[in-house]
Amino acid sequence: MDRLLSLSFLLACLCNLSAAATVANVTPRDAWMDQVVQGHNTQRALYGAPALTWNANLYQGTQDWANQCRFQHSGGNYGENLAVGTGDFTFDSGLKLWMDEAAKYDYNHPGFSPETGHFTQVVWKSTTSVACAIADCPAGTIFDQESHYLVCRYDPPGNFEGQFEENVGRHV
Repeated sequence: MDRLLSLSFLLACLCNLSAAATVANVTPRDAWMDQVVQGHNTQRALYGAPALTWNANLYQGTQDWANQCRFQHSGGNYGENLAVGTGDFTFDSGLKLWMDEAAKYDYNHPGFSPETGHFTQVVWKSTTSVACAIADCPAGTIFDQESHYLVCRYDPPGNFEGQFEENVGRHV
C-alpha cells in the first residue's frame, strides 16, 4: 500500500512538473499574439465580424517594417493599419485610436474615408487573419522624442470599394 501511495505521489509530482514546464514555455511573443488576436476579436464581435487568427507568415515582415521607424504604408498585398505614440503608447492605445474612428463612419453612405479606414479594416468581415508588431523608435525618426510604432497587417485585406456594406457591420 505504501508503495502504491508513493507511486501515486510520484505521478502527481511529474504531472505538476509537466504543467509547470508548459506554463514556463509561454513566451512574450505568445502573450503578444494573444493580446493582438483577443483585442481585435473583442472589437470585431461588437460589429458582427468573425474572429481573426494570428498570421505567422505576415509577422516577421510586419516587425521588420515597424523596426524601420518609417511612418508610412509599406505597399504590400495586405491590409495595413499604422499608429504611433509617445510615452505609454501600447497596442491597446493604437487599437483604441482605430476604433474611435467608428463614430465618424457613415452607414448611410458606406465607403472608404481616410477618417475611418483603420476602423473599417479592423472590423472588415472577410478578413481572416492578422499580425501586428511594435517597435521603439529613437527620437528624430518619427517624432522629436522616442516613440512607439504599431503596425498591423490583415489578410485578406479590406477597404474595397463596393464591398463596405457587406463587410462593415453596425455596432450590435
